[in-house]
Amino acid sequence: MAETMKGLKRTHRCAEVTKKEIGNEVTLMGWVQKSRNKGGIIFVDLRDRSGIIQIIFEESDVKAEGFAKAEKLRSEFVIAVVGRVEARSGAVNENLATGEIEIRATELRILSEAQTPPFPIEEDSKTKEDIRLKYRFLDLRRPDIQKNLMLRSKVAASVRNFLSEEGFLEVETPMLIKSTPEGARDYLVPSRVHPGKFYALPQSPQLFKQLLMCSGYDRYFQIAKCFRDEDLRADRQPEFTQIDMELSFVDIDDVIDVNERLLKKIFKETIGIDVQLPIQRITWQEAMDRFGSDKPDTRFGMELKDISDLVAECGFGVFTGALENGGSVRGINAEGQGAMPRKKIDALVNFAKDFGAKGLAYLAINEDGTYKSSFAKFMTEEELQAIVERMEGKPGDLLFFAADKNKVVWDVLGNLRLEIARNLELLDKDKFNFLWVTEFPLLEWSEDQNRYVAMHHPFTMPMEEDLDKLDSAPGEVRAKAYDIVLNGTEVGGGSVRIFQSDIQSKMFEILGFTQEEAEERFGFLLNAFKYGVPPHAGLAYGFDRLVMLMAKEDSIREVIAFPKVKDASCLMTNAPDVVDEKQLEELEIVIAERRKDN
Repeated sequence: MAETMKGLKRTHRCAEVTKKEIGNEVTLMGWVQKSRNKGGIIFVDLRDRSGIIQIIFEESDVKAEGFAKAEKLRSEFVIAVVGRVEARSGAVNENLATGEIEIRATELRILSEAQTPPFPIEEDSKTKEDIRLKYRFLDLRRPDIQKNLMLRSKVAASVRNFLSEEGFLEVETPMLIKSTPEGARDYLVPSRVHPGKFYALPQSPQLFKQLLMCSGYDRYFQIAKCFRDEDLRADRQPEFTQIDMELSFVDIDDVIDVNERLLKKIFKETIGIDVQLPIQRITWQEAMDRFGSDKPDTRFGMELKDISDLVAECGFGVFTGALENGGSVRGINAEGQGAMPRKKIDALVNFAKDFGAKGLAYLAINEDGTYKSSFAKFMTEEELQAIVERMEGKPGDLLFFAADKNKVVWDVLGNLRLEIARNLELLDKDKFNFLWVTEFPLLEWSEDQNRYVAMHHPFTMPMEEDLDKLDSAPGEVRAKAYDIVLNGTEVGGGSVRIFQSDIQSKMFEILGFTQEEAEERFGFLLNAFKYGVPPHAGLAYGFDRLVMLMAKEDSIREVIAFPKVKDASCLMTNAPDVVDEKQLEELEIVIAERRKDN
């Protein structure tokens, strides 16, 4: 039968006990990591969120009933122990923070017994993720997960402290809002009080934070829950968290300045990393030309080189055909990989096809300076030499080339350089390379919708220099938008907002909205803009992504307490699930499958 804590008060967490307490009595409570009965003496590793400490039970120190209870201890029993702190009688355990001390127990209470868990509670678990997530309440006991969640808490506290000191006000915005479908799909919530009508869960607090600027709050922030009904991957969840902010009477440099100082503070305070300021800035165009990505990983080189001018009149139809169709020919240099086996090259060619490549040309530079290539027979020696020089190739290097429309070439080579870097283990998680990417295109053409769509959102300000192109060449207009990138992951993004009604109307017109449609979707914001709106700008971080990188994890599921899996379900609670027919009736909802059954 479980015992109570009556008369006991915990004095320390397990790993908070130090050599300074030697000779003192302490009361500890936690979970049994493991128990070892050596006959007459029992060693127990006691664990809580702070770490592990060794407890010794000897018949001479505890009452007979206490020793008998100690003999029953198994993994994950919850116990309370009173005992004296002593220096270790055996070898010091250098792997533990408490490895120089142990607790000689004088009293034991079993607060809760436990069944044998379905997997060991240990760091770096080899248990399949679906099993761990089904028993997430056990998985959360693992020290590495606890360390991640404690880091997450520290980062949140650091963010709040910094922004509060900078004059930001923390304001909560609604979770039940109007659906404004433009971008990812909304999660919809049916209304019982208004049958047939729906709320949406916010994809971000975007409209409300702009309204707060209209209301004169000057500097706002929120650690906000957001929801998007989209396909998942390692750094996406249907519900996620943003560090959201908005500022009035500012321009790009002001937003970047406060955020650089924020990043410097939280990285130093939480993981001891010095972020060097100012953070490098490059334009979107430069990012695409050099890295084939608008979120470049700069921990390694292998930058793209454009060789279009060198092959414009060559005899290789793949290259010239791409150029005739308005595309380009670009390459990357996998330094020192000239001897890569054909099997691995073929695997990279197949990888490239997943990103739209019809094929992948390559040229290996042998150690004697000769070439082994898939296209050399179509080239003159001079043309090959010019290509190698442009690519900064040297003996032992392997060059890859893609030829197609720019978008395809960037996508292929941008992902190929990352795949090669992964294969060569060039992605050092101990490096934290930040980069600002600026001057994004304002718009991108959607083949599916046969219209321009906003690359960020419909309230992003065009660059003043490009305003005259809104009618004549909207695809060439650059936005006053900026992303903060860390190790090839976009961890935050924002923009200067449109605050002039004529520019906002023109933006809606380009996006294909009629005046009535704009009023229907965004009328409450447009109405607010009629009553005096300050110039304003903002930025939002993907909080989960940021903590994931700080914790050196590969998935945001490792830094979220109760995450969903790839099909957006929760294995632990079995959500989403069917609901009672009565609940549906109250909402005046009929499920299609049930209607067929009837």
